[in-house]
Amino acid sequence: MSLPHAILTALLEKPSSGLELTRRFDRSIRYFWSATHQQIYRELRKLEEGGLIHALPQAQPSRGQKREYEVLPAGREALTAWVAERQEPRAMRDPLLLRLRAAAVVGTGDLADEFARHLGLHERQLAEYQEIEARDFPPARTAEADRLQHLVLRAGIAQETFWVQWLTESLEELRALESRREAP
Repeated sequence: MSLPHAILTALLEKPSSGLELTRRFDRSIRYFWSATHQQIYRELRKLEEGGLIHALPQAQPSRGQKREYEVLPAGREALTAWVAERQEPRAMRDPLLLRLRAAAVVGTGDLADEFARHLGLHERQLAEYQEIEARDFPPARTAEADRLQHLVLRAGIAQETFWVQWLTESLEELRALESRREAP
């Protein structure tokens, strides 16, 4: 349900071709809403068929020329209505947590190695978010759109900070369990 809203948001920020939109997803939107290029193009067609966006007129019609899309008033209204909707928080659904629960029953095996790998991944993602924050959100940027986009980034920073802390603690616990099991 949210992919069309992510696309509408991106197109309201800047009318774009499908290719430009996929690049914008790859550079920034993917951090909080992922989609394949095929999904984006498929959704663009649906949004256009639904009368929410339209392709801007091209100077010279030709096959294979990129089409640039913009949001129609109906698309803006749909996005505004979606922003105002009530939504319940989503339950956490992470296979790593389920694997930890299963390890309580079948044993940890090499789970500590996997936790160490995940810790490294989350540390790198946190560092990347912090670099983006330092580069793109200096204290002088106080426009409303900047402040709201910064909140999205801060959510990512908080989430990665949580995972780094939790994985560090969990890894210590897993290693302590392993060393107790190996002790004679």
